[in-house]
Amino acid sequence: MAEDRSIVLDAHFVNPLPELSGTFGMPNLSKLKVLLNLQEYVENAKISIIHQSRNGEDVPVSINFENANSDFKNNYRFMARELVNEKLKTPVFKGTTWNVEFVPELANINRLKMQAQANSEEPIFQISTESDNLVFTFGDASNHSGEFVFHSGISGRLTNTRLYRVKQLISILNLVGDKVIRISDNGVLQITVNSGIAIYNYYMLAYMKK
Repeated sequence: MAEDRSIVLDAHFVNPLPELSGTFGMPNLSKLKVLLNLQEYVENAKISIIHQSRNGEDVPVSINFENANSDFKNNYRFMARELVNEKLKTPVFKGTTWNVEFVPELANINRLKMQAQANSEEPIFQISTESDNLVFTFGDASNHSGEFVFHSGISGRLTNTRLYRVKQLISILNLVGDKVIRISDNGVLQITVNSGIAIYNYYMLAYMKK
């Protein structure tokens, strides 16, 4: 869950890795990304999962990175399960009714980026349905504003107009993989991203005005 509680992520590997079985934390993901992209580890790298026995259980504790010549090494440390349980509370999604469901088109994702650029002063936008169109609106009549049809031919309807954060939505839609968007009248927007390796379910909670 994001610190501001705006997004909840639930994900799983299509084919789980037995050597990564267990409960552990992965802090500082930006560091892990840097390690995975270092030139020293592009070819013939030795990347291994290190295990230790804790409380009678064999658990993964870190990832070792070593280049082909064994003269360039790094270690990425996992967070122990006890610390994870202490620091993080896993939210429970009790389910909802999805009123609208569709596969977003790349052309419309690009149109969203253009509309967000044209209305860069607006961090949020509203979602509504008009006939069989899903409409995204930025701003209001009292100031600069803009709107466009994000998807046409939808079969569902939204009776409540909700606000969502545009930057987060674009970031998720930029991810590589097949995507499905589901929207609930209850104020939840779900984007499922299937990368082929893992399936990610992002739940965006409607923005509440203060």
